[in-house]
Amino acid sequence: MWCIPRVGWCEVSEMTAPLAPLPRVSRVTAPDGVTLVVREAGDPEGRPVVFIHGYCQAGLSWAAQMRDPALAHLRLITFDLRGHGASDKPLAPDFYQEDARWAGDLRALIDTLALVRPILVGWSYGGRVICDHLAAAGGATIGGLVLVAAVASTQRAHYGTCNRLMFEMTSEDLGIAIPATRSFLRKCYAVEPDPETFETALAFNMMVPPQVRAAMAGRPANFDAPLRAYGGPVLVVHGAEDQVIAPAMSHHILTLMPQAQLALFAGIGHTPFQEQPERFNALLADMAARAS
Repeated sequence: MWCIPRVGWCEVSEMTAPLAPLPRVSRVTAPDGVTLVVREAGDPEGRPVVFIHGYCQAGLSWAAQMRDPALAHLRLITFDLRGHGASDKPLAPDFYQEDARWAGDLRALIDTLALVRPILVGWSYGGRVICDHLAAAGGATIGGLVLVAAVASTQRAHYGTCNRLMFEMTSEDLGIAIPATRSFLRKCYAVEPDPETFETALAFNMMVPPQVRAAMAGRPANFDAPLRAYGGPVLVVHGAEDQVIAPAMSHHILTLMPQAQLALFAGIGHTPFQEQPERFNALLADMAARAS
């Protein structure tokens, strides 16, 4: 902690501590030139675990994993998706509507960081990015998958009650987009987060331009074939009270991947890794220990 008496006209009594120990920050360039900001924690020589966040979120979503001493033996890697957080935000729709671009982002990260058999942890839209990679490159170089309320299809029955809010989030009118984003975030949690966590999430959600939000919203998804083809270990995690992605999505994944194990979190919403981090992190550590 440190203090300064005044900043301009605003009197400041105390600066808040960072959300987590300062990470190692680097940048990766995708095949189409988009720059992605990467943050790492844990043991640089440990088993690599790549966390892939969801729609309108950021690498900071994984703070409870990045700062957990129980995971410090792993090489923990987050990155901001294209159009999100501190990564580049081109506005042309093509940058977000082509599967190959998302697959290329993940491939570039794995290659640039020289990751050997990483475990990929995909939350919500991050699951779709994993599927893009599997469809483009297969899964032979991937050590394991953790699919957290992961998007693997566009069937309406696999989604929750947030479609209207997500449409309003694409508005260029901040008077519409901000309340919609706030309401969407509230629906993400069955266990209410502390105010700082919620405020931080609202801040990085609003860093995603409306053009990016709109371009991402209509991308089709049918990943049955690449999911069936993946033979490595799989952990499927879902909150039983998820209002964004229905548990039916994860049950669909289980029909495609007979080797997958399901962890259904009772009383938990769309963010089990935030709402019940101790349980989630223990499951992740176990996956890392047994991954191929």
